[in-house]
Order: sequence, then structure tokens, then C-alpha cells
Amino acid sequence: MAKVITPRSEDYSRWYTDVVTQSQMADYSPVKGCMVIRPLGYSVWEGMQRELDARFKETGHQNAYFPLFIPESYLHKEAKHVEGFAPECAVVTHGGGKKLEEPLVVRPTSETIIYAMYAKWIRSYRDLPVLINQWANVVRWEMRTRLFLRTTEFLWQEGHTAHATEAEAEDEALRILEIYRRFVEDHMATPVYTGLKTESEKFAGALRTYCIEALMPDGKALQAGTSHNLGQNFSKAFEVKFQTQEGDWAHVWQTSWGVSTRLIGALVMEHGDDNGLSLPPRLAPVQVVIVPIWKTDEEKRRIAEVARLAVEELKGAFRVQADLRDEVSPGWKFNEWELKGVPLRLEIGPKDLEKDQFLAVRRTDRKKTPVPRGALVARTGALLEEIQSEMLEKARAFLRQNTRDATDYTAFKKALDEVGGFFRAHWCGSPECERRIKDETKATIRCIPLEGNREEGRCLICGARSARWVYLARAY
Repeated sequence: MAKVITPRSEDYSRWYTDVVTQSQMADYSPVKGCMVIRPLGYSVWEGMQRELDARFKETGHQNAYFPLFIPESYLHKEAKHVEGFAPECAVVTHGGGKKLEEPLVVRPTSETIIYAMYAKWIRSYRDLPVLINQWANVVRWEMRTRLFLRTTEFLWQEGHTAHATEAEAEDEALRILEIYRRFVEDHMATPVYTGLKTESEKFAGALRTYCIEALMPDGKALQAGTSHNLGQNFSKAFEVKFQTQEGDWAHVWQTSWGVSTRLIGALVMEHGDDNGLSLPPRLAPVQVVIVPIWKTDEEKRRIAEVARLAVEELKGAFRVQADLRDEVSPGWKFNEWELKGVPLRLEIGPKDLEKDQFLAVRRTDRKKTPVPRGALVARTGALLEEIQSEMLEKARAFLRQNTRDATDYTAFKKALDEVGGFFRAHWCGSPECERRIKDETKATIRCIPLEGNREEGRCLICGARSARWVYLARAY
């Protein structure tokens, strides 16, 4: 094919951009820092939406939609929130040819406008909990952008809930964190660490922030999702109150949580190679492509009919497509579908026709397996599950191999430069030690693990006693 992908070992950043653009996942927009999500990329996002949306609704959440524009004064009601987002805000000052009475912020996140509405809707304990999610776009004025990973405008979902008690809000934040973890591992075949963000890394205005952290092949961490226990910070700022069963008035306890199209970037990096995308079967827009091979018109007639019948047989269970184009060679088709990440290719030529079989070729390793036509549905399903499982296990092995203990600060800095990855190290909890790591190494504390974290040790930085360890890494 004419398209060439820069080898990953030669230039990782260029490789990533080549895969995204040449597979036609996305392209650069005329608006600096923005992207156009092309049909293949958007189909992946729709698959993510469908699965996550179903999981949210299973746990009682409903979808709604709130305005793109937020009165500027709303952001100033919660001091930490406005301080955290002010540098990233896009502000509209004119509309309809006139200067606006009050500037409008293009939403960077929706806490403020949603909670202004909750203040109108919530009156009694009977109104709680409120469990609302919205699928939307947001704008954050990023200085350095990269397709899917960090763009000025991006797509996401943001959940916003209100509860009667702190315990209910905490349960909600952790429930959503587990939904994210399971989705990313089960569907994206991407293992993650889950944990708590430090005070300096938490969401602006939150009581606590929980996160899932993945490791990309270049040794950098990627924050793949966050779930925030907001406490009563926003409910007090926006007077979101309810009358209790005892007749008193109390502020609600709130959460917010979200994942974005950044997950598509994670998918590209986690599984892609020098031939292009490699999509996990559960999220691939096309799971199976049938590529017929013929030389004569008679072969074409017979093989094309078999391919058509195979599509009919498979399409009830799988997302399948037959490539019957005449203008390009079978080899061209093989390369193109590999570039687009289709997990399984079914080839059928004259010899396969004689044997009454297809030849299945896996995208991950190009391993070939004969598939009898009489067992097409069963064998295809088994192969796709096998591919999904092996992709996750490969990623898990990579995560294990690239998570190292760090007990010596000098050795840690050297290893960070040479191999990257996650480092498990003790931290005394002081902001000074955390700041020193960031300033001297550009690594950050990605999360404080929630489980299995009861070992005593010495802080990696200052040597003081520490009752917990953390995950450190450089990150996107």
C-alpha cells in the first residue's frame, strides 16, 4: 500500500499519529487543537457509549442534557473549581452582534450549571438520590494537543449524582470506579491500577478523586477515567438542600465522574503495531472481514456467492463485512483491513472452496486456522473470544513486567529515564516530597492503591516512616 507508518521503535509519537490518521480514525481540524473524528473512530466511540450506557442504566442512572454555555458567575461560586479551570476556559463575550450582559463560559465540565438545576429540583429526601449522566462535548483550551489524547474540544460522558448521606456518595464514587475498571479491562483489553489521587492531583473542588491508570507501551501512564466524591462543596455553593425525614434541612452529598474519547487513544497505543490498529473484538466496528480470492470470472461468481452467504450466516452474531472490490488485489485488502484493526480475516479462494472451508487469519499474530463452512459461526465466535482474551493477557504481562519497586531515589530516577513504567514506592504523605518528585523527575503520584496497601516502609524521598505505598510514573 502507498500508506506508510513510521515504525514505533523509531518515533513513538509519529507512529501514533500515523496510525490514527492513516487508519482514518481521525484527522486534524482547521481549528487549531481540535480534531475531526472520522467514521471508524466514531464507530469505536459509539461502541464504548453503548456498553457504558448500558452499565450506567443497570445501576439506576438516567441520561439528560444540559447547556453548552455556563454563566461566568457560576464558576466563581466554588473557589477551588474556578481556580482549577480558569486557565482552560473559553469565554463568549458577544452574541447576536452585541456584547453580552454576562460572559458565558463554554463548558469545560458541567458541575456548576447542573447543580444550579439540582437546587431547583431537589426539595425533599424523597427526591434523592438523583442519578444523572450526560453524553456531551466539552472545551478546554489546551496548549499542547494530540489526537484523542488531549484536544481543545473532546467528547465524554459526565455523571452527576446527589445523595442524602456521605456514605451513599462514597459508595457511588467507588461503584462507578469499578464500572470503569471492568469496562476498560473486559472490553478494551487494557489492565489498569485503581486508586485515590493525592490532594494536589485531585479534581478541583472535590473531596476525593478516584482514578484508573493504564500503562502505555512507551512507558508512560494514562489516566483513563476518574470518579469524584465532591462532598458538599458544590451543594453549599449552589444551595442544593433537601428536607430530611426529621424535618430539618441539609445539603446533599454529590459525585461526578467521567471518561472521554481519550480512551480511543489508549486503545490505539495499547494494541497497535507497525501495521496499524489492532482492535479488541468486543469494540471493533468490524469484527470479521471476508476477503474472497479469485482469478477467473467463474471463480468470482462461485466464491462471491459463498462470501455473501457467509455474511448472512454471521451477521446475526457478529459485525461482519465482505470485501468484494475488483479494483484492488487481495494483498491490498489484507493490508488495508489490518491497518483498520479488524480482529479476524476470513479468506476464501478456489482451494478453500474445494475443501469447503475458510482460512481464518488473526490480526494480532497472523496465525492461520482452517474453519469448516459447517462450523462457521461457532469457530468464528471461539476465535474472537480467544483473541480478546489473549490481548488482555498480553497487556497484563506488560503491566506486570513494567511495574517495579523503588526504594532508592537515585536508582528510581535512573530507571525512570531508562525504562519508564510504573514504580511502586513508599511516600510519607508530605506535599513537599510529592512536589520534589514532580519538579526533579516530571513523574507524579498516579494513585494511592485502595487494596493491599498496608505495608510499612520508608519514604522514597525523605526516608521518613511511611504506612503506604503509591504508584509513580510519567504520564500523558
